[in-house]
Amino acid sequence: MQQRLIKVHEDDNVGIALTNLSEGEIVPFQNDNLQIQNLTNAKHKIALEELSKDAKITMYGVLVGKTTKPIKKGGLLTTENVKHQSESVQGRTEKYRWNPPDISKWKDRTFLGYHRPDGQVGTQNVWLFFPLVFCENRNIQILKDAFEKELGLGKISRQRQLLRQLIQGKRPNVDEDAVLGERTFENVEVKFITHQGGCGGTRQDSEMLARLLAGYIKNPNVAGATVLSLGCQNLQIGLLKDALKSLDNDLQKPVLIYEQQQMGTVEEMLNTIILESFEGIKEANTIERKPAPLSKINMGLECGGSDGFSGISANPALGYASDILAALGGSPMLSEFPELCGVEQELVNRCVRDVDAERFIDLMKAYEQSAERVGSGFDMNPSPGNIKDGLITDAMKSAGAAKKGGTSPIQAVLDYGQYVTRAGLNLLCTPGNDVESTTGMVGSGANIVVFTTGLGTPTGNPIAPVIKVSSNTEMAKKMPDIIDIDTGPIIRGETSIQQMGEEILEYVIKVASGEITAKADILGQDDFIPWKRGVSL
Repeated sequence: MQQRLIKVHEDDNVGIALTNLSEGEIVPFQNDNLQIQNLTNAKHKIALEELSKDAKITMYGVLVGKTTKPIKKGGLLTTENVKHQSESVQGRTEKYRWNPPDISKWKDRTFLGYHRPDGQVGTQNVWLFFPLVFCENRNIQILKDAFEKELGLGKISRQRQLLRQLIQGKRPNVDEDAVLGERTFENVEVKFITHQGGCGGTRQDSEMLARLLAGYIKNPNVAGATVLSLGCQNLQIGLLKDALKSLDNDLQKPVLIYEQQQMGTVEEMLNTIILESFEGIKEANTIERKPAPLSKINMGLECGGSDGFSGISANPALGYASDILAALGGSPMLSEFPELCGVEQELVNRCVRDVDAERFIDLMKAYEQSAERVGSGFDMNPSPGNIKDGLITDAMKSAGAAKKGGTSPIQAVLDYGQYVTRAGLNLLCTPGNDVESTTGMVGSGANIVVFTTGLGTPTGNPIAPVIKVSSNTEMAKKMPDIIDIDTGPIIRGETSIQQMGEEILEYVIKVASGEITAKADILGQDDFIPWKRGVSL
C-alpha cells in the first residue's frame, strides 16, 4: 500500500501529502493516527503538530517559514496562514565532512565525445552562428534559413504538414511523422542564436554578454563559430576578443568575425560569410567521437516548473547522480541563487575554501538587495504554478531545489559569465529564470544539462543537450514529448533515490555519447536568453 504522507527530515514539523487527502480522514503516520483538517491535494503540506501564531516551520531540517495564524495538527499550510522566513547566514560554522557514494562501478566507464585541443570533451559537435548585437539578428535568420534548408538540418513539422494538407484540400493527418531533409554532414550540427543585447543598455551588460558569448565559443560542444558585428555597438569585437583571451590565451578553434559596416552591401557580406563558414563546417565534420572518462562531463543542474514533489523525487535523485559525478572528478554545476535562499548556511559550510564561502555570501546579499531596491525580493520567487502545487514560500522551494546539488563539497563559487576551472561541484550565480540560468551554465562550460520539472517545461539550449526529468508520473504521461526520465516511482515507493540517481547518470552517458537524443533537441528547443543585470539606457 502506498504511503500517503511523508516527513522528509526527522526535525520537520510538517509533512508532504503523497496522495489527495479528504477532510476528516484518519491517516496512520509514524505510530500515530493523524486526522486531516482540510481537503488536501497531493504535494501540499500538513502540520504534524499544533502550530501557534508565529511558530517556525521546518522542512528538510531547515527553517522555511513561519505561521501568521494558528494551524491545527493535521491542518493545511497555505499562503493565508504561512509566510516566508529563513535563517540568517554566517561564515562557516563547522567543518564539512563528506561521505561520497561508492563509485567502483563507474570509475572505468567512458562516454563517446568530441575531444578538443584544450583537453575538454564535447557531448555535441556544433558550428555556432551568433551576433554581437541585436541589429544583426535578421542576418542571422537569413543564414539560418539558408543553411538549415540546404544542409538538411531542418524538418517539416507536423503543424506545417497540417497546414499544407489544408491548403491542398486533403483530409488532415497530423499523425504523419515529420519529414527530415537529407543531411549533408553527419558529424556536425549547425546552430544559430539571436539576442536583444549588445547595445542600448549599460556598458556592464555588454561586458557580461561578451564573457557569456566567449564561454559559448570555449564550451567543448562548439567546434567553431561565425560571429556577426554591426560595428558601432557597445559590444565591440575587441570586447569579445579580450573575453576569449582571458578564457584561453591559445584558443585553437576557428572563430570567423564579420563587421557589416566594413563590408559593403548585405548580399556581399552574407555571400562571404557562407563561403568561408562552409569551409569551417566541412572541417568540423571530420571530427569524430572517441572515448573519454566521465570526469570530462560538466553537468548543469537545473529545475523549472517545480512542484511539491520535486524536492523529494527528481531533485534528490539528480543530487545523487551529481555526487557520483563529483566523486569521479566531473564538474556538476548548481545555479539559481534566488532558489538557494534559506539553505545558505549549509552551502557555506560545504565550501572547501574560505574565499568561496565569503564570495557566496556576498553574491547572495548583493542579489537580494538589488531585488529589494526595485520593490521585490527572494520571498516573491515562487511562481503561481509553484504555489498551486505546494511550494508556498521561497525557502520551502529553495530547500527542495538545492537537493539537485547533492551533498558533495563545493569547490568554487562563480559569478554569471565566469568559466568553470575546478573539478567538483560549482555554484554559479544566475537568476531563477529557467532559460537565463540554463544559458548561463552552458556559457560557464556545462556540456550537458539535466533539468527537473514537476509541472512541465520545454526549455532547451542551442549547443548543450537538456535532459528533462519529471518529479511525478502523471505529468510524464501527459507530456511525453518533453520528458526523458520519470522519477515518479520514488513517490510510489517502487524505487529508491539512489537507484533513480544511477538511472539518471546512465541516461546522461547515453545522451553524451550520442546514443540517445534528448527530447528538447528533438523538438528543436534552442533557447538562449542572457541575464541582463543593468537598466536600459
